[in-house]
Amino acid sequence: MPQDADTETFPLVCHRCGKELAAGTASLYVVGIEAFADPTPPPDTDDRPPAEISADINQLIEQMRGLSEQELMDQVYRRLTLLLCTPCYRHWIDNPTG
Repeated sequence: MPQDADTETFPLVCHRCGKELAAGTASLYVVGIEAFADPTPPPDTDDRPPAEISADINQLIEQMRGLSEQELMDQVYRRLTLLLCTPCYRHWIDNPTG
């Protein structure tokens, strides 16, 4: 079975154990993970004066100034694709947070 250019240049490896994987052999799993920040807006129950709220917003903007665009995006949305061998997939799927 001929390999395509991508697998010749970049061998497929399990992201958990590092074992080399072979495409098309039914011995690997592609796992997609999507994580995003809570989209629920905060409750509108703030009784503080508008100037105090504005000061808090300005402080938050100042804190963000030192971060790159990617760092800011990673705090809001992240998408990962993992390749896992069969044993690692079985372990992961039974306990994805462990």
